Amino acid sequence: MPATTDGLISALENNFTTIDLALQDLTDEEFHRIPADDCNSVAWILWHLSRVIDSFIHTRLRDLPQIWDTGNWEQHFTMPADGENRGLGWNHQMVCDWQPPSRTRQMEYFEEVRTALREYLPGLTEAQMQQAKIIPPVSEPRTVAAALGQMTWDCVSHGGQIAYLRGMYKGMGWHR
Repeated sequence: MPATTDGLISALENNFTTIDLALQDLTDEEFHRIPADDCNSVAWILWHLSRVIDSFIHTRLRDLPQIWDTGNWEQHFTMPADGENRGLGWNHQMVCDWQPPSRTRQMEYFEEVRTALREYLPGLTEAQMQQAKIIPPVSEPRTVAAALGQMTWDCVSHGGQIAYLRGMYKGMGWHR
């Protein structure tokens, strides 16, 4: 593993462990529950996190089709075919109206995206990390390293939200 991605890989793997442990004993009802007005369910957060990773490592950084599109995941999630839909800008009503697929199906998408990320990151070179790209919605160029830093921050934030909701539903005792 090149030193250029060590920190990202470590942060993301620790976050994935946190998510896995937090999800372990949640019931399906808890997984789908919206805990309060203007809050997101664990299911929605996990979908959004998966969509962010998928769009970053495929469309944004490599000009490749997303797993969402190649796997026809919008059909499994009964959503319009829109590779840009990651939940950004959704209002409370949109979140409440969202009908997630089964937990098993949702975890399949998360696993495919996580596997793709694990395959992508270790192969990045320093030169690739320093390559500047325009990554919408930001119009100024930024490096692949900066974009991956943003993606990692987003993932860790959402992993923390999932862990928090798990603690709220089940109490302490889920980590280590």
